[in-house]
Amino acid sequence: MNNFQPPLIKTQDINCAHDKRVSCGNCRLNTICLPISLHIEDIDRLNQIVQRSKPLQKGEYLYRAKDRFDSVFAIRSGAVKAVSISETGDEQVTGFYLPGEVVGLDGLANDTYTNSVVALETSSVCEIPFNRLEELSLQIPTLQRHFFQLMSREITQEQQVITLLSKSSAEARVASLLLGISARNNRRNLSANNFILPMSRTDIGNFLGLTIETVSRIFTRLQKNNVIAVDKKEIVITDMDALSLIAKGTD
Repeated sequence: MNNFQPPLIKTQDINCAHDKRVSCGNCRLNTICLPISLHIEDIDRLNQIVQRSKPLQKGEYLYRAKDRFDSVFAIRSGAVKAVSISETGDEQVTGFYLPGEVVGLDGLANDTYTNSVVALETSSVCEIPFNRLEELSLQIPTLQRHFFQLMSREITQEQQVITLLSKSSAEARVASLLLGISARNNRRNLSANNFILPMSRTDIGNFLGLTIETVSRIFTRLQKNNVIAVDKKEIVITDMDALSLIAKGTD
């Protein structure tokens, strides 16, 4: 197995002037990341603790497992994957995160991150020091509630992954993944039917417990049956109802 690890890039280590134009108030994702009821002055206070920096490049680490937990991170653009490494050195993909979603909550329990997070493509990230977030949450009740909701969403997603991996049909697993990405895109006011998969077929297979050959074969079959159209990483869901039936195992 290739044990090469790309360099760790901590977002606070690099300053990037162009990112200073972005704030929580003008970010296109603020309706997802922030509580709807947050007042303008409270958004400004949150913006003061958020650290933005040079984008991560594909393959760069946001943080590694066992690093000291000190921040949570909001994905502003691009996509990242969370991975764990077994005692034998095998990589297991444990999740994919898209713009508007938060990573780093896995570090809360023991003050160390349990997973490593790697950029799947060029990705911009907002770093939020957790001690500052705690202080601000005590002063702004709606922010504290929103943070609890983020943790609840994380738990729900983990339960959904367990359900996904318990599906006996490989085709149902792939269909469920596509539907999940569709729903997450829709939540960001993007197309639910037409999107780019930021992850490779290898990562998809690793995440779903399938071989890359099986994943490729299922994509081909779904396209042949006019359920989806595939052009490299671009996916067009042409029959949402059929894809939903497959995900339920009732195709």
